[in-house]
Amino acid sequence: MPMSKAFENRLFPVLDKVAAHYGTPFHIYDEAGIRGTGKALLDAFSSVPGFREYYAVKALPNPRILDIMRSMGFGFDCSSIPELVLARRAGAIGEEIMFTSNNTSAEEFEAALADSGCILNLDDISLIYKVPKLPDLVCFRYNPGERRTGNAIIGNPVEAKYGVAHDQILEAYRKVRDMGARRFGLHAMLASNERNHTYMVTTAEMLLDLVRDISDTLDIQFEFVNIGGGLGISYRPGEPPLDLPAMGAQISDVFERFGRERRYMPRLYIESGRYMTGPHGALVTRVINRKHIYRTYVGVDACMSALMRPAIYGAYHHISLPTKSGGPVETVDVVGALCENNDKFAVQRELPVAAEGDLMVIHDTGAHGIAMGFNYNGRMRPMELLLREDGSVELIRRAETVEDYFATLAFEKSVLRP
Repeated sequence: MPMSKAFENRLFPVLDKVAAHYGTPFHIYDEAGIRGTGKALLDAFSSVPGFREYYAVKALPNPRILDIMRSMGFGFDCSSIPELVLARRAGAIGEEIMFTSNNTSAEEFEAALADSGCILNLDDISLIYKVPKLPDLVCFRYNPGERRTGNAIIGNPVEAKYGVAHDQILEAYRKVRDMGARRFGLHAMLASNERNHTYMVTTAEMLLDLVRDISDTLDIQFEFVNIGGGLGISYRPGEPPLDLPAMGAQISDVFERFGRERRYMPRLYIESGRYMTGPHGALVTRVINRKHIYRTYVGVDACMSALMRPAIYGAYHHISLPTKSGGPVETVDVVGALCENNDKFAVQRELPVAAEGDLMVIHDTGAHGIAMGFNYNGRMRPMELLLREDGSVELIRRAETVEDYFATLAFEKSVLRP
């Protein structure tokens, strides 16, 4: 289901006051919901020693959110220098950070290895020789090639730019072993918004089979296996949720069988982003216009610069009008102000009849919402708020301003005449 009744019950009664105080639009996140999901994740894998969630910073890169993750004992999955900085400012050090990049630059490697370092997850066999100093612990991202996901976002691994190919993976570990690496991990990220828990179970089985093969051939032992993220959420009403308890029990059983067979058990890592925060965020916007031509358009004060998933993926986000629930309905397009015809949050959606001034709540924006924002057409990204467990509401990122937009145009003049 879209945003939980518990989140609605915490947010909707105070929404008018929050909007009056802060203005609109804004993303708002539910601390209680995030912590509840974190606890459920820990409970699901409690029987696997050393289990750790590495929160995918790209999903919601806000320091206050990372503080919540850190307080639950989670690490961070990073793929850029700013994400590394965010994770370290949240207090993560060393192997509490996994750096998984692709098409990685020398500058990014230097940043990853700086300070206390991190787990360096290499995306290609050629990168072995581009790392300034090979760490003692080395991990590779594996691309199995022939295994499809049935998922339009990740697609067919054969066509993906990510990871080390199946026929290269053994040689990759051989090379780093011979170069002095003594600790090893294995990673794969093969799903996105996957709600069929058995897919993740088969991913774990596949990776542990690969661990057996590599270990037997090279006489090395793996400290951890990271089965990636991609745990799905239900964006549409009526969609069945991911069965997290079943997934946890079955993956735990896979690891326990490996442990009995091999007399040791690698640690299990995952790197959920969307699953941790996606359902616990909402974009709140206000209706500012109505237009009747060939269709009826409801114009709001947010645009796709605040949430681009519907425009680029055709993604569905549920929409509520809290003060109009149960009233008459109409079929409308919900649109923003960009000079782009795909600047739409909903297309031909049946919604309660909205009037100018009504608040509209767009569900499930706690992941890949503000993070994917942009400034096309000179539109600014909105503020972010946190609905805290005690019911108070905290500003955790101010809205962008016109001054921010022009900040990169203030620079020392430089002209090269080669």
